[in-house]
Parts: sequence; C-alpha cells; structure tokens
Amino acid sequence: MAVSSFQSLPGFRDFLPRDFAVRQYLHETWRATARRHGFVEYETPLLEDTGLYLKKSAGELSTQLFRFQDQGGRDVTLRPEVTASLARLAADHQRDFPKPLKWFEIGQCFRYEKPQKGRGREFFQFNVDILGESAVEADAELLAVAIDTMRAFGFTKDDYQLRVSDRQAWADFAHQRGLDDAKLAEFLQIVDKLERDTSEVLEQKLAALGLNLAEVRDFIAHPGNASEKFRSLQANLSARGLGDFVRWDLSIVRGLAYYTGLVFEVFDARASLRAVAGGGRYDGLVATISDGKVDLPATGFAMGDYVIRHLIEQTPHALMQMEVWLQRNQAGCDIYVICDHEDRREQVLRLITELREAGISVDFPLTPTKFNKQMQRAEQTGARFALIVGQDFPQLKLKILASRSEATLTAEGIVEEMIERIHRPDGPLLA
Repeated sequence: MAVSSFQSLPGFRDFLPRDFAVRQYLHETWRATARRHGFVEYETPLLEDTGLYLKKSAGELSTQLFRFQDQGGRDVTLRPEVTASLARLAADHQRDFPKPLKWFEIGQCFRYEKPQKGRGREFFQFNVDILGESAVEADAELLAVAIDTMRAFGFTKDDYQLRVSDRQAWADFAHQRGLDDAKLAEFLQIVDKLERDTSEVLEQKLAALGLNLAEVRDFIAHPGNASEKFRSLQANLSARGLGDFVRWDLSIVRGLAYYTGLVFEVFDARASLRAVAGGGRYDGLVATISDGKVDLPATGFAMGDYVIRHLIEQTPHALMQMEVWLQRNQAGCDIYVICDHEDRREQVLRLITELREAGISVDFPLTPTKFNKQMQRAEQTGARFALIVGQDFPQLKLKILASRSEATLTAEGIVEEMIERIHRPDGPLLA
C-alpha cells in the first residue's frame, strides 16, 4: 500500500533492487550477444525534434507520442523508437565509418499507449541494425542475432517461433489489384491487424479498398507466395544450422510505414504474448530523413524488456538460468565485515578501506550493533563471506555463509587471501 501521496505515473515503473538486477541481466545478455556478432554500441538523445518521427512513421505511432513544446518553443518528443534517430545519426556521420555499419543500442523509449500486460508507456529496447548493405545476407545476420539472443536467455527452439514475411510481396499483391502507394499503406495497416481485428471489421476495411478477406487469407495460406528473398534468407540460415528456427508467414507486415522488404517477428510458442521482437528492412528511411542527401540500405530489429521478461518468467528453464545469474550478481557485497569487540572499531575501518581499494565489494554496520544482528545483516546483504574482527586481532575469523563453514586467518595478507577466495567460487573455500 502506497504511503506517499505521490505515485509513479501510469505506465511508468520504479525499479526496486531485484527489478533493477533483472534489468541488468537483460541488458548484459543483449550486449554480450551483439558484441559476439561484431556489432558496436551507440546512443542517441532521449529527446528529438518531433518532425523526425512524423516524416515517415505513419500508422499509430504518430498518435502515441509524448510530444510537447520546450521552453525554447521547439516542438519536441521523447523518442518512441530508435530507428529514426539512428537514420539521422547515420546520415550525418556515415562517411566516417566503413560499410556496412553494424551498430546496436540499449535504451529507453516512450509511447503513450494503454498500459497492459507486456506494454508500458516507458520501456527499454535492444536495437540491432546493419546499414550500408542491401544483400539478403545482412537480413540473415540479423535473424542470427535474434535467434542467438533467445538462446542466450535459455530458450529452446520449442519455446518460440520466428515468422518472416516480405512487404514487397504484399506491394505486388496490392498493385496487381489497382491500389496505389497511398492505398498500399492503408492496406498494410489492415493486414497488420489480421490477428487482432474481428472478421467483420476486417471485411469492412478491405471492402473500402475493393478487396475481400477471403482473397487476403488465401494469399497468406499459399506457400508458393514465399518470396525469392525469403528462400535466399532461409538458405543462408540453413548453412549456419539455423534454418529450422524460421518459417514463412505473410501475416507479418510490421506496423511502421518505413519498412520496405523482408520483415520478421519473434513470438512465444503459445502466442500468449505480444511479439517478443520484430524488425525488417527499411531501405528508404535514411534517404527520407536526410532529404535525399544520403541513401543507405538498412535492416534492423528491436526487442523490448517487458515481453522478454514475461516470457522468461513463464518458461521454467529460462527462469532458472536468470535466477542463477541473479544469485551470483545481486549480492550487495562480497564481504560483510563484523566488529565483535568495541575496541576494534579503528581496525575494522582500516581493513574495510584496504579491501575496497583492492576492488573488493565490502559492507559493514555503520554504528555499533550486537553480534547476532550483524550476522543477520550479513545474510540479508547476500554476502558470500562474513569477516569477523574481534579481541584477538590481528587474528580474524572468516565465515563462508553458503556452507556455514569457517576458517581462521590473519590480517597480514588478508587482501590477497580474499581476492584469491572470491575468484575461485567452484574451488575449495577452506585452506
């Protein structure tokens, strides 16, 4: 029950220590996976000129902006996604880097949506992009990153599905039926909601374009409509041993208007959540953002922290892997130093400083406290060791909290001794 008269705003989150540790687990897994594939990290501002997002976003995004006028009279927006910012950044600086650019980013985004399961108004997002390469091999590399990311979180092939489509196939479908580019954008918005809108709503929307739901569903169901680019993509992934992770599904089109070719989404196997990740090719966006001054082919995907955390928590083996990581990384300190004699306070403070200067995480009671309460606090911090300074100093007692075992040490050489013990977690803890 909230005690303060103020609460976090709807759709925004506080991160208590465990939540923050989970966030760090997600970020570190994302970062390690991207680097394993040769991607380098970048960042862009949280606040951008609103025009950047209105230039070629269309769809729902323009209605979900945290948009306001700043004190300088500028029309600004908290970034709802990172791709437009990346396009701006790449257009300005691409000459300084060899192609292709393989860049990734982990950062916060904001959308004024209705808060619900798997969706908030602020969220962290893992963005992985390749710019300056038009070949399907770049798309295959991205899908390999997406697959490897899921595996890094402990998911197996049975836990999720990666569904690939090609917006060009839909463009051809629409143009063959007389739809111009303006109507194509409207049509793709309808296809994007095939699994969410009722048949009645879909029929009504399609009829306004001179189409019907049956022909759309027939086009999706026909395996022969798989594009040549998808076949090349699957051959590339098969050569990597990853071909079985993807399947063709024309119902995937992605909502943003800037996508131009192959697109994909990752779903949990039971389809109980929103897409875990999604992306695709957006070859014209850099040219649009730069008013035609720079034209870079590009492809990328994003994964948000809400849905991937939900999926981890409902998948036992992925959850177990995360819990093991949290146990190893969430501890408040490596060593909790306990003062067992009031005359040894000065020695305790000196010892703590020496250990910290050596890079060891150390905590201790700030004020005189009974021994049993100090031991209880050592357990509560998650420390691996309790180092007890008593009347017999420079003799020290070391308690290994997990095993309830202990050893007698001396203050001389204690820093080197503790460094060695901390860095052999699987080895013998006692001499």
